[in-house]
Amino acid sequence: MMAKSKKQHDVKIFSTPTCWFCKAAKEFFKRHNIKYENINVMENKNAAREMVEKTGQQGVQVIIIDGKWSNAFIGFDEQALRKILEVRG
Repeated sequence: MMAKSKKQHDVKIFSTPTCWFCKAAKEFFKRHNIKYENINVMENKNAAREMVEKTGQQGVQVIIIDGKWSNAFIGFDEQALRKILEVRG
């Protein structure tokens, strides 16, 4: 049986098509039935600029949960994502 998150969070991932961390995070979301919005910063320059302004990061992946830029996930940290997204199993 697939593990599920207790509650649905607003998840956005700022990514590029070639980013390994981005692919790992998206697979994690799919595996745990977590809806997310993918923002390709190679195509969306305004989003790329916003990501850099809010996080100081020029690299991807950046994950924003529930609109909290101050708690942005940079790099793929499965355990931290499990905790904040309340993924069990």
